[in-house]
Amino acid sequence: MFDYLIVGAGFAGAVMAERLASCDNKKVLVVESRHHIGGNTYDYYNDDGILVHKYGPHIFHTNSRDVYDYLSQFTAWRPYEHRVLASVDGMLVPIPINLNTINQLYGLKLSSLEVNNFLASKAEKKDRIITSEDVVINKVGRELYEKFFKGYTQKQWGLDPSELDASVAARIPTRNNCDNRYFTDTFQSMPLHGYTRLFERMLTHPNIKVMLGTDYKEIEGLIPYKKMIYTGPIDYFFDYCHGKLPYRSIEFRFETFETDRYQPTGTVNYPNEHPYTRVTEFKYLTGQKHIKTTVVFEHPKALGDPYYPVPRPENAELYRKYQLMANNKQNVFFTGRLATYKYYNMDQVIAQSLTLYKKIALITKNERPTNGQKLPSYES
Repeated sequence: MFDYLIVGAGFAGAVMAERLASCDNKKVLVVESRHHIGGNTYDYYNDDGILVHKYGPHIFHTNSRDVYDYLSQFTAWRPYEHRVLASVDGMLVPIPINLNTINQLYGLKLSSLEVNNFLASKAEKKDRIITSEDVVINKVGRELYEKFFKGYTQKQWGLDPSELDASVAARIPTRNNCDNRYFTDTFQSMPLHGYTRLFERMLTHPNIKVMLGTDYKEIEGLIPYKKMIYTGPIDYFFDYCHGKLPYRSIEFRFETFETDRYQPTGTVNYPNEHPYTRVTEFKYLTGQKHIKTTVVFEHPKALGDPYYPVPRPENAELYRKYQLMANNKQNVFFTGRLATYKYYNMDQVIAQSLTLYKKIALITKNERPTNGQKLPSYES
């Protein structure tokens, strides 16, 4: 008899398994439908011996000391600050848009104050901010919107920015300084030996058993357990009774080149003329020394593995129907991106699961009945 069946071996499930086994001495079975642990952060050495991320680049960054310290139990770190260039008007310019971007794009020598005035002169102020198009045009105007955002968003989501919720673009900053870093978090680094090694150490406790290549529904009635932690798609859990929740997927096309470097930075975005959205070169991320280099081209598509929940009001309403059902489940807890239908960064997933563990531990300590976890509301 297992104390917990945990569905999914990504960060959400692995954190729960490690905490329950290490802190509470619970017996845990982790069931994963893929043939590897690590979820979308899974990395491996390809045929040329280059460490690559199977599901596209994953760069760790967080402002949470608790999350950073927690992961530090399982990995040493390689300091890394990600930088991204965008291919615009035949140039490679920094993104997010900053002082360097504007000066390079327009051949200017503006100061921070002057670039604020420049962007204000370009902005088209909106009385109501409803869509992603509204967010960007309100901030930087239509010209920069067309150059950097419209084409990229259309490729990424298969929708015009005017059809997408404002939340999609709201997280994209604009800076008046020369900070070319993509993220500004306090802690920015990469697991020194890769994500898969980190997960192996998280799941090494003798109370944790892992079953790969298995749909949990295939074994649910065969292996006894007391409670479940579910990190998979919430609509699948309920057999799509209200319909499928829409996602965008990505086709990852890997290429290896007989050269030390392929591009001038870790990631280059292609918002306009190319069918792919971005190209990432892994050796920048990992720090690996190798005579060859491997890059990945990302081609967004409608069907495939679920990566990005589509933020539209009708999808939020569909999720709420499943959320209500989940809240009424006894002894089942939902955590992670797919189970809560929200695109979280890695650190947010880890923080969510650490918080859930503390709630479960408190319930157990107080010997109160375990009801379905209240899921966070869909944030639009």
